[in-house]
Amino acid sequence: MIRDFLRRVAALIRKEFRTIWNDPKSRAIIVAMPLMQLLVFSNAVTMEVRNIDTVVLDRSQSVESRELLSRFENSSRFRKFYYVNNETDFKEKLDTQKVQLGINIPNDFARGIKSKTGTNVQIVSDGRQTNSAAIGSGYASQIINLYNAELSKLPSPLEGEGLGVRGTTDSGINITVRNWFNPNLEYKWYILTIIVAMLSLVTTLILTSLSIARERELGTFDQLIVSPLSSFEILLGKSIPPLIIAMTLTIIMIGIVIVFFHVPFNGSIILFFISILVSLMAIVGVGLYISAICNTQQQAILSVMTFMMPAVLLSGFISPIEDMPLCLQYLTYLNPVRFFMVLSRGIILKGMGISDVIVNIIPLIIIALITLTLASRTFKRKLG
Repeated sequence: MIRDFLRRVAALIRKEFRTIWNDPKSRAIIVAMPLMQLLVFSNAVTMEVRNIDTVVLDRSQSVESRELLSRFENSSRFRKFYYVNNETDFKEKLDTQKVQLGINIPNDFARGIKSKTGTNVQIVSDGRQTNSAAIGSGYASQIINLYNAELSKLPSPLEGEGLGVRGTTDSGINITVRNWFNPNLEYKWYILTIIVAMLSLVTTLILTSLSIARERELGTFDQLIVSPLSSFEILLGKSIPPLIIAMTLTIIMIGIVIVFFHVPFNGSIILFFISILVSLMAIVGVGLYISAICNTQQQAILSVMTFMMPAVLLSGFISPIEDMPLCLQYLTYLNPVRFFMVLSRGIILKGMGISDVIVNIIPLIIIALITLTLASRTFKRKLG
């Protein structure tokens, strides 16, 4: 009995592998697309802000203002500087998005420093790009504060003086910053651990969502119905190939991330692959449900896109879940992508322990049971 069951399922698995591999689109999804996206996204998807173009209105034209501007010019964060003579040109550069940042130095800049009365420097950022604006203005403020601190340490007549930027004082406190799990704040470490999880999930979701829909579109679905295979065996045969393919793809991508991008793997490989397996099982349930309710592959692809967009937005990838409205925070507990991202980033970079892994795996197991049960019932109802 068990031997016949295994023989039937194995035959369906072999058929599914041949179908996937003989389809040029499926081969592209399996091999070319994930690896290409890994290489492209590792450099393109970043929240780092570099090569900032800046417009400068220096009304002071003094030694002090030129010294401050030289700090910006020698910074690796800034690229081009446009020096203008009036506020109209200053505004025009920002309005047309030729620059991301503006520096406005007043007439009394040098006099305020020398007289110890203080002065102000205006930093204008393009708020249409909120992330770049916040980070760019932060870089500018850091440079100004460092210049202010150096001025305050100069001997008389400038001893004890500062640039007078509002909100900054020479308190004599030395700040030491230490970044755990990513000492140099390498953004690729963060983005690559997320991309590996995302590509694994997307590949699994696409392959499973197309499986039954492909049978209907090719006219072979009726052959499955009249075959000796039960609905459970059909679903099992449709689930295992995407799981194997996604696991293999994940191993390859993790190897690329470690070898070529030098991202350290600090956690347990066993825990990592258990997390992948459970996460992919949850996604397989979603994909099979989509495939069961769709009649064509086009409908399945559109359904996948409909699912993936909110799943990514509610995963904590773009904005922290803690910053979302309370109702959406509760909704994220139904999102398997959220937990897989936490596990992927935590195990690779932090070396997450087994207790923390279990806390995130339990919701994934529940989601997998719910989605697989829902897919099974939907499929049985379609067969009936």
